Amino acid sequence: MENSPTTLGSKGLINKHEFLRVIIQCLYSFGYNKSASCLETESGIRYKSVEFDLLESQILSGDWDDCIDTLNKMKDVKDDTRSSVLFLVFKQCFLEYLNRGDDSLALSVLQKRVPTLHMSKETVHKLAYNILSFKEMGKLDEDVISELRKRLVMELGKQLPPPVVLPERRLEHLVETSVTAQIDSCIYHNSRGAVSLYEDHCCCRDQIPTETVQILTAHSNEVWFIQFSNNGEYLASSSSDCTAIIWKVMDNDKLTMKHTLRSHQNPVSFVAWSPDDTKLLTCGNLEVLKLWDVETGTCKHTFGDHGFTVSSCAWFPDSKRIVCGSSDPEKGICMWDCDGTEMKAWRGMRMPKVLDLAVTSDGENLISIFSDKEIRILNLRTNAEQVILEEHSITSLSVSMDSKVFIVNLNSQEIHLRDVAGKWAKPLKYTGHKQNKYVIRSCFGGIDSMFIASGSENTQVYIWNRRSSTPVEVLSGHSMTVNSVSWNPKRPRMLASASDDHTIRIWGPSQSNKKIESAETHLRKEYNLKLLSIE
Repeated sequence: MENSPTTLGSKGLINKHEFLRVIIQCLYSFGYNKSASCLETESGIRYKSVEFDLLESQILSGDWDDCIDTLNKMKDVKDDTRSSVLFLVFKQCFLEYLNRGDDSLALSVLQKRVPTLHMSKETVHKLAYNILSFKEMGKLDEDVISELRKRLVMELGKQLPPPVVLPERRLEHLVETSVTAQIDSCIYHNSRGAVSLYEDHCCCRDQIPTETVQILTAHSNEVWFIQFSNNGEYLASSSSDCTAIIWKVMDNDKLTMKHTLRSHQNPVSFVAWSPDDTKLLTCGNLEVLKLWDVETGTCKHTFGDHGFTVSSCAWFPDSKRIVCGSSDPEKGICMWDCDGTEMKAWRGMRMPKVLDLAVTSDGENLISIFSDKEIRILNLRTNAEQVILEEHSITSLSVSMDSKVFIVNLNSQEIHLRDVAGKWAKPLKYTGHKQNKYVIRSCFGGIDSMFIASGSENTQVYIWNRRSSTPVEVLSGHSMTVNSVSWNPKRPRMLASASDDHTIRIWGPSQSNKKIESAETHLRKEYNLKLLSIE
């Protein structure tokens, strides 16, 4: 043991003594007390520091003067932490002196000891009041005093810093931090649950959608917009053929047509699911806004008239109120209930045209795109407003499911990611796709919305990991501009894309690995059959 190295690891960055101490703590926390004690004996390293061991024995025996002296002599404790733990000790002293009838000592603690900690008068008065109230309950027996001392030891263990005391579950924290760092550096990570510790974590590309698994051809003209329902069980699409379609996502991940919505007289450019997925809104730049029942496919209400042009619409979290924006400045932004009663409006001659809008899923903020380059974030509770100006024209807006961030597509061939709270100095930028003259829509997707997908004017679909500005995948299949994409919120490996080629493509994980595994399984079965025939 004398010649044993003091550091571990190929780079010598791990202190061996600290490493063993952390392991011993872990064994005790898992209940493996015999193993922990054996390792302490064999290594000569104690889980509890000598200082804390002494402090614990002094507290449990009620040796308060020595306890206070031990705390004052600790070198690795900051003054504010020392004052905080001494206050807890004085509190226990005060209680015990009162409990045994030694009022003069109790008063001495309150008048002489506590003031040295520079606590506020309010804190001191509250201490005296609480303990005197506690005393009115009667004399405390030894078992209660003993339990209070044990609680004090535990509380000091939480407040005192290392190396006096180890932070709770230190080894688990270190391992979890390492695993989290590996997940963060994995560009394809797209699953929840435990990660194996047996090897460094690295996902393959089959964690995200990269291959066409189905092509939907029911629309007879360009498909302009698509969106999965919040529960992931439906997909809605809208087209320049003046229809919208509701598709059902089956258990085998295939989609079948549920309803074709035919009431519009002009192209349908936008759809929006109610948060409870029972209703669907459809609208278009030259169209009215319509509300549909998802189960029956019937139109429940038409908002406005044919002179009221709606560019975009959104739901509030209660699924009872909607908001829509118009490219006509005189119409502005309107809030309705589902029966068509106007509840609020933002309009006027100074109101710029609304290109797109969204309500965050928590109902806190209304985000609007005005006059090409302006983003406004209105807090609906406080009426506070942020205004953000982009240098290039904005074509679309999408908000993350957690309401914390949003993305906008620009005709400068960039996607900008911004925070709703407005704390970021600059946006994160994503490039690679092609966008000059058409409305291209992007979306968040995957676990924790860690991916961004976008259509493109060059017929392809682009996927980025949010931590990287360059695409991790470029998907080919469409023959014309890809206008819109939507990532299934409940099936993190399912993506849909809509194109001017009249089709919707459903994308899933690569099947190549599965085919290899299937072939290997088939060969093994054949081999086993041959062995049986020989026998």
